[in-house]
Amino acid sequence: MARGKLIVLSGPGGVGKSTISQELRKHDDFTLSVSYTTRKPRIGEIDGVHYHFVTDEEFTELVHNNEMLEHAEFAGNKYGTPRKEVESARDAGRNVLLEIEISGARQIREHDSSALLVFLMPPSWEVLKARIEGRGTDTPERIAARLALAEEEMAAAKEFDEILINHEVGEVVQGLIALAAR
Repeated sequence: MARGKLIVLSGPGGVGKSTISQELRKHDDFTLSVSYTTRKPRIGEIDGVHYHFVTDEEFTELVHNNEMLEHAEFAGNKYGTPRKEVESARDAGRNVLLEIEISGARQIREHDSSALLVFLMPPSWEVLKARIEGRGTDTPERIAARLALAEEEMAAAKEFDEILINHEVGEVVQGLIALAAR
């Protein structure tokens, strides 16, 4: 049995990474890695399904014991990808999708040159801006900060192996499936 591929999906906040990941989860030959986080669960989130929710001390111990493929701090919380789960799935021939921030993608690149790094771009800046502003959950200051961060993140696209534009979810999912089949 061939070893599964490691596909890293990154892009600016609001571009649709979570939506793409949820849709890709429906395909049998893909596993979506469940990250560890120190943030508190949101309403409806289930431990072990959406994230592995841990304390700051537990997270630090996981990092210290080299149990993370990558880890980063984002918006005051820590996030990390469990090494054992990813390697087990790949050894079983399953493709693993990591939906992670750009700093995490850079860490993966350093440690696994076989990983395929995919950057998800919005159809246009205007579409991304409308998505970020349209969430209705952020203050004007937070929206401005998210837009400034999105500009920085989009500048990193050239560091990735592939760039997919999120015109339509199904199209991106098919693009990721095709990339995994190469």
